[in-house]
Amino acid sequence: MLTKVKTLNGYSIQNTNDETIGKVKDIYFDDRYWTVRYLVANTGKWLTGRKVLLSPYALMAVNADHENIVADLTKKQIEDSPSLDSDKPVSQQFESDYYGYYGWPTYWYGPYSWGYYPYLERDRAKWTDHSNNNEKKYDHHLRSCHEVTGYHIDAEDGEIGHVEDFIIDAETWEIRYLVVNTSNWWAGKKVLISPLWIERVSWNERKVVIDLTRQAIKLSPEFTDQSLVDRDYESNLYGHYNRKGYWVDELVNS
Repeated sequence: MLTKVKTLNGYSIQNTNDETIGKVKDIYFDDRYWTVRYLVANTGKWLTGRKVLLSPYALMAVNADHENIVADLTKKQIEDSPSLDSDKPVSQQFESDYYGYYGWPTYWYGPYSWGYYPYLERDRAKWTDHSNNNEKKYDHHLRSCHEVTGYHIDAEDGEIGHVEDFIIDAETWEIRYLVVNTSNWWAGKKVLISPLWIERVSWNERKVVIDLTRQAIKLSPEFTDQSLVDRDYESNLYGHYNRKGYWVDELVNS
């Protein structure tokens, strides 16, 4: 299921005991694979002063009808998990402690977006022990969707707009598209840009550079708030740019 980040913001997070954990406040993604690593939960008065992070490993379902997300964690587990002050950045040491506490496979070792697994693997029976591997971890950085919203988008031949939102695959937790508002270049149109088409990101300049021309983007399928981003829409979008759809590799690896 593809859904916008702004849609998820404010969704209630509940566990399987129908206890409310909080509401979605932000989403952190890994800037190498553009994959969601954590939902940031606003827990109200429950855990005041703590930043509560929920990995996709704990997320069981996103229910659009009820505007909630089901997490497979008890409130006691979250209370006893490694603590992070609400005003502190997420360090790699914290992530190591966090993943170790829950016993999940780390994502920063291995060749794939989920470490040694090409996709989010929740079946513990399929996990293998890689603790003896001497492979060097990649230098991963977490980015906030809230922070990156508003970044300028540059095509090969000039600016085209700014990031307005993100579209996430709520099954794989990958960011499939950036929603780009072109109103500061060409009024009245929004377009979708895949992270696969990003050439580089200048985090200091708050700028995303893509390997497409302005004219190609201007003629691309329009995106509106009412657009249904289904496989037909995606096929037309990728076909317009003469690119191979991300789902082709997924079918090969499945």
